[in-house]
Amino acid sequence: MIKLVCTDIDGTILKPDYTFSDAVKKCMQELTQKGVKVVLVTGRMHSAAKFIAKDLGLSTPVVAYQGGMIVDNGKTLYEQNMPESCVKEIINWARTNNAHLNLYTNDTLYVENDNYVVKKYAGERYTKYQIKSFDELSLKNVHKLLAINFEDAELVTSWRDTMKKRFPELYIVKSTPHFCEFSHPLASKDCAVKFLQRYYNLETSEILTIGDQDNDIKLLEAGGIKVAMGNSTESLKNIADYVTDTVSNDGFVKAMKKFVLGGFNV
Repeated sequence: MIKLVCTDIDGTILKPDYTFSDAVKKCMQELTQKGVKVVLVTGRMHSAAKFIAKDLGLSTPVVAYQGGMIVDNGKTLYEQNMPESCVKEIINWARTNNAHLNLYTNDTLYVENDNYVVKKYAGERYTKYQIKSFDELSLKNVHKLLAINFEDAELVTSWRDTMKKRFPELYIVKSTPHFCEFSHPLASKDCAVKFLQRYYNLETSEILTIGDQDNDIKLLEAGGIKVAMGNSTESLKNIADYVTDTVSNDGFVKAMKKFVLGGFNV
């Protein structure tokens, strides 16, 4: 019996136009009424993710920054920040390679330049940001760094591959074709799920994990039932127990009815 559903947000329950279907909202209500805990597990910053949880009527903890922070009703349960030395090196790398970099510290998004990239990123996610030289910031509590290129996904792949070799002590992953994320090695989605498993005293078989991108590989690996969206990367589909429909066709809802709520023939 599934008692905990750990779900990604973008591309899993949130459609490409950044809206939720009525079916997803209704499904969240049905899961909650049944006593199933639904936890959002996202790369987004906490301040952005908590409003999504509220909109969906969820009162469970929120996992942000790829697993780097877990907050339950204002109380931080788990937090892993990046080593300051690594942060400084990646900032220098981004400047040298003219790569746009988002820096997240104290649950605030900072950028050095107010350009098209951050306006697109923040505008699509209704996220506020501040413009400031990173040299003026304390880099002791950086949740994550995000390098973005909306024009060249292959370049982002090369960033990931190069930087994984350069910084083996970090968790580096492509969270979308255009995003390369850097975080603490214990700031990954599987670490968050395992924390929640201990927090709720659950067996692995009682947890369902669902997502759509390569940064959800670790998320799925931590679940007893592993579900990939129909719009998932091939890498994620390859490790899933089940591939549901796409986010635009309410694949999340169909998976919940198949494995958790019952009464639905997929």
